[in-house]
Amino acid sequence: MGARMPETAMFDQRCFEQIINGQHEDPTQLLGPHRNGNNGSAQTLIRVFLPNADRAWVGNSTGTVYQEMRRTHPSGLFQYVCNAKFFCSENDRYRIRYSEGNEVMTVYDPYSFEPLLSDLDLFLFGEGTHSKIYERLGAHAREVDGVKGVNFAVWAPNAKGISLVGSFNDWDSRQHPMRKLVPSGVWELFIPEIEMGQAYKFRVTDACGRQIDKSDPFGFYSELPPRTASIVTDLNSYKWQDKEWMQDRAERKHLEDPISVYEVHLGSWRQHEDNEHGWMNYRDLAHQLVDYCKEMGFTHLELMPVSEHPYTGSWGYQTVGYFATTSRYGTAEDFMYFVDYCHQNDLGVLIDWVPAHFPKDGHGLANFDGTSLYEHSDPKQGYHPDWDTLIFNYDRNEVRNFLISNAMFWLDKYHIDGLRVDAVASMLYLDYSRDDGQWIPNKYGGRENLGAIEFLKEMNEKVHEEFPGVLTIAEESTSWGGVSRPTYCGGLGFSLKWNMGWMNDTLRYMRNDPVHRKYHHDELTFSLIYAFTENFMLPFSHDEIVHGKGSLLDQMPGDLWQKFANLRLLYSYMWTHPGKKLNFMGSEWGQWNEWNCNSELQWDLLQWESHQGLKKLVSDLNALYKREPALHEVDFHSDGFEWIDCMSRETSLVSFIRKAKDANDFVIVCCNFTPVVHRSYRLGVPQSGVYHEIFSSDSTYYNGSNVGNGVPIETEDIEAFGRPSSINITVPPLGACIFKLAQPPVERVVADENDKLS
Repeated sequence: MGARMPETAMFDQRCFEQIINGQHEDPTQLLGPHRNGNNGSAQTLIRVFLPNADRAWVGNSTGTVYQEMRRTHPSGLFQYVCNAKFFCSENDRYRIRYSEGNEVMTVYDPYSFEPLLSDLDLFLFGEGTHSKIYERLGAHAREVDGVKGVNFAVWAPNAKGISLVGSFNDWDSRQHPMRKLVPSGVWELFIPEIEMGQAYKFRVTDACGRQIDKSDPFGFYSELPPRTASIVTDLNSYKWQDKEWMQDRAERKHLEDPISVYEVHLGSWRQHEDNEHGWMNYRDLAHQLVDYCKEMGFTHLELMPVSEHPYTGSWGYQTVGYFATTSRYGTAEDFMYFVDYCHQNDLGVLIDWVPAHFPKDGHGLANFDGTSLYEHSDPKQGYHPDWDTLIFNYDRNEVRNFLISNAMFWLDKYHIDGLRVDAVASMLYLDYSRDDGQWIPNKYGGRENLGAIEFLKEMNEKVHEEFPGVLTIAEESTSWGGVSRPTYCGGLGFSLKWNMGWMNDTLRYMRNDPVHRKYHHDELTFSLIYAFTENFMLPFSHDEIVHGKGSLLDQMPGDLWQKFANLRLLYSYMWTHPGKKLNFMGSEWGQWNEWNCNSELQWDLLQWESHQGLKKLVSDLNALYKREPALHEVDFHSDGFEWIDCMSRETSLVSFIRKAKDANDFVIVCCNFTPVVHRSYRLGVPQSGVYHEIFSSDSTYYNGSNVGNGVPIETEDIEAFGRPSSINITVPPLGACIFKLAQPPVERVVADENDKLS
């Protein structure tokens, strides 16, 4: 056309070389449209880089006008200067047509589109308060002036340049260099007309000129490991059917509810012969797990991490894709179906969440832009010696925003009912697993990780504010005070805390031969000294049956009969002890083998009556637990518990009362931790009347010896354990029995002479 080139877009050879080498912060300085003037004679220079093109043309969006572009550099730089009449409207989106051999393609120019992220988005992210930053960073479907495509954004403030590479550009980093939005450190680019399902990575050039391909920290899906590319995925198309569950969840008083959790590793609960690894799809797992949990009476599933992780043997606890469901078991929509189906069948879904550390895999968060971006740079603060992983820098606003928005993401996009936060103790203490000289004190000289503490408080506050009814559960193994207390009371704000002390003491006690248990009686009863200092959950998790510990059944002492009787007794004690419940898969029916993440559970053991009996016992305990308010309504206050006898060390017997909010609604529990039958055992009770045995772990139904109390028992006015009334019972060997008052006491009233009927 002979038009003059706009001065703002004069060709700069050095700039061009930096762009194609992935070392320029703003490719739009050279590429895309550059306008000169504001009147009708305004001219626009359009410059595109098409490294594999033979020829190129520029056309308006209607396709009515196409003009051939001039090659201005042998590597594939084309340009054309046009006047205002070339465009149909001010917002007209021109298109580029180019040929590669015999193939001709037409595309929109990515560099003609403005950034998606607003100044407010970037400001909030920078100060660490953008609770839905996952809707901006990462890869998102976007439509601009009728043009559909995907917007990509990534935070990497210290990178010299970033290019998008993927299946849409043959992994050629020259084709889609990104622009940096200064001063936020976020890089962004909209690529028109690419569809869902495309694989991509960010090719990051660090300050030293080194290049490495990184997965998207905010990516919603990934290739099946060991492949590591992110996959463009839309999370907004699934049609949820759990409205009733979600409304009810927001209105319930969950801490008064029965909560019995079934912890599951999805890859090894059951396996599929047709899959190379045995992995089942989320949808198939949903149906089988729902049926099983309904049969067993569990109220919630807890899934070991379902976020993407490169190493299967980490069980998911070394997360790389914090916003991606693992592709091992299906797609993101498959997992949505899993949660939805659980909700439609009144089954809650909790997931393990790992904000304490992340692995050093090259495609992940580690050294993301050539610097310690997500982690502390000092290994005394940023390296975890136990797991050979890296520790998040909780003092950095953007890192804190990454993690808090990730917690919100699972609750928002996947309707998750709770987060069990892994390894909280390792977050709270700067000297966790470190010797003197291997850690750096906080600004006050203490060992508390102040940044992590504030992060946990903020996370809990935002989760409970935005998603009422959702549970946050801390795996915290120390005596840190107030873990499950509100932040306004100085606590960390969790809903529940795993009672690791109860778990360790009780298992240590149960591993003793019954003849020696009298010497360890305090290990059994000590938990009630602190039972109401936190909102506790009693966990027998996967950690108790790995690394040479053996299965729970195998940890029980004695011969075969005693092993099963001990485990039935242990579960009976657990289900009646104050606190919510959690049990790991396979333990509910007595798997013999230590858990192996690569093999399915030993389901064939259920052909034997001993395993069937244990399974029936857990099912009945769950039913009893849900049916009796006394066993779940007052778990976190001493009003719900009262010892009858905790001092019978010589006989290894304990008995106690569990009470509902209505103190007249109670059950009495008696546990015998030796194989000695106690007949004519006099047990003090709080009220007179007739008691029924409503449960016995020694029933033949559970493959026990059937020593128990099959008929109603009326109280006698005989003192026992400081109580004026008592019942005469038989206590089974290595067994627990539960009694409930069937007939309230009769009030005897002597009528006055004047009140008698004539």
